[in-house]
Amino acid sequence: MVMDVRLLRIDSRLLHGQVATNWAKAISVNRILVVSDRVARDIMRKTLITQAAPPGIKANVITVEKMIKLFDDLRFVSLKPMILVEDPIDAKRLVEGGIKVKTINIGAMSFDSSKVMVTDTIAVGREDVKALKWLHDFGIELDVRKVASDSSKNLWKALLEKELVKDA
Repeated sequence: MVMDVRLLRIDSRLLHGQVATNWAKAISVNRILVVSDRVARDIMRKTLITQAAPPGIKANVITVEKMIKLFDDLRFVSLKPMILVEDPIDAKRLVEGGIKVKTINIGAMSFDSSKVMVTDTIAVGREDVKALKWLHDFGIELDVRKVASDSSKNLWKALLEKELVKDA
């Protein structure tokens, strides 16, 4: 028995308003786990994130390493979490560490001068593309949706169209 991860989401904004509330209701989560080494070390961000949780759902901020340890710990088997990470690199680290998911949802990935816009809300850099390619090759679907009711778009197709990856 392992934890029943309801959603693994990449979103550079992590936990925020309507998106968190919408997903939490749509997939019936009982915990939100923000998994980020950076945020876990930043007391102010950690406090703000835990306070942003929807009513009735507790949010925790933990490191990638701690999430991997908790995943198959029998004390946490009753958790049905939504896991939020800032970038594809952390998502890849979780999957490499044994977190089992069939799909990764991608919300927004913020733009900076080292990145290329792939959709209107997703910007990727070289390391992001490497991690997304690894996840795709591992058999994980890359689902782009802001909220659960949006129609699903495949990020892999967008990466192919932008010629950032090649189909093997």
